Amino acid sequence: MDKAAKSDAVASLNDVFSKTSVVVVAHYAGLTVAQFQKLRREMKANGATVKVAKNRLAKIALEGTDVASISKLLTGPTLIAYSSDPVAAPKVATAFAKENDKLVILGGAMGKTALNPDGVKALATMPSLDELRAKLLGLLQAPATKIAQLSTAPAAKLARVFQAYADKDAA
Repeated sequence: MDKAAKSDAVASLNDVFSKTSVVVVAHYAGLTVAQFQKLRREMKANGATVKVAKNRLAKIALEGTDVASISKLLTGPTLIAYSSDPVAAPKVATAFAKENDKLVILGGAMGKTALNPDGVKALATMPSLDELRAKLLGLLQAPATKIAQLSTAPAAKLARVFQAYADKDAA
């Protein structure tokens, strides 16, 4: 790598570390190319990205960012998974690590908070941002539905009473 390519890589990584909400660091030694491509596809499908970067360049890019606490994890063959959704990257990485014992989660960071492997796994069990939005929307719509049901119920009861009187008079 020449000097210009290194500075571009550092700038790109710095931009990623500045804008992302969560970063997961893992060792990937022993993964086949097919397994690594599967990991990339799963990350992309869930709105996350996985990247392999030189540890020295990644450490330089981490300086001055919120997730700088992960620099001590960057030793050996490491990959960096990140996403803007705080749950996407940890969820995919944890699920993939369960299937493939060659992927070992070292830790990560969410904002300024450093995460150990158990913290990443705990974050992975939380519902995603879309799931939380759906639950919130459901909670907001439930009262409106109940109000509509309550407002139509008296009219329905009144109609049944009139129908009963009409049937009684007809008999």
